[in-house]
Amino acid sequence: MAGRLHQRLEIVGRDQGTGLPGRLRQRPRLRQTEPTWQAPAGRPRTPSTRAVTRWILTRPDALAESDRLQLKAVLAGCPELDALTEHVRSFAHTLTQLQGHQLPAWIEAATSTDLPSLQRFARHLEGDLDAVIAGLSQPWNSGVVEGHVNRIKMLKRQMFGRAGFELLRKRVLLYS
Repeated sequence: MAGRLHQRLEIVGRDQGTGLPGRLRQRPRLRQTEPTWQAPAGRPRTPSTRAVTRWILTRPDALAESDRLQLKAVLAGCPELDALTEHVRSFAHTLTQLQGHQLPAWIEAATSTDLPSLQRFARHLEGDLDAVIAGLSQPWNSGVVEGHVNRIKMLKRQMFGRAGFELLRKRVLLYS
């Protein structure tokens, strides 16, 4: 009994050196040469969520013909997505054409759908309806001011813990 145990320990001891990697190299490896799943012949690949979102958010006349056909096929298979696409495009038209006066009608149409996320978005717009309508009607925006605020915050983050207010003031005034 002790002899067999001693022989086994010698074998294990040798395996801790070079014996074990050599034995592992000799084992056959399973290599995958072909993908396990392939789309059936004649059937196009299912588009990604990101691609469908991009197609929905792009103007229909700006889409490539192949993208337009794929989007049409996707929308034909999902009526909820088709309804959502119509609402998104209607809102985008209101947004880009500065037609804020159409927003209450859009909110009413969006809240009457069976799409909970769209209903929630429309209800949040109703929370501050006058400001949203003004933002969608006026040609002015606060983009320049927001850019300056963003720049000042970036300078403040860079200077945090390094110097006092006077140096921060000089950098803000110098880089204006």
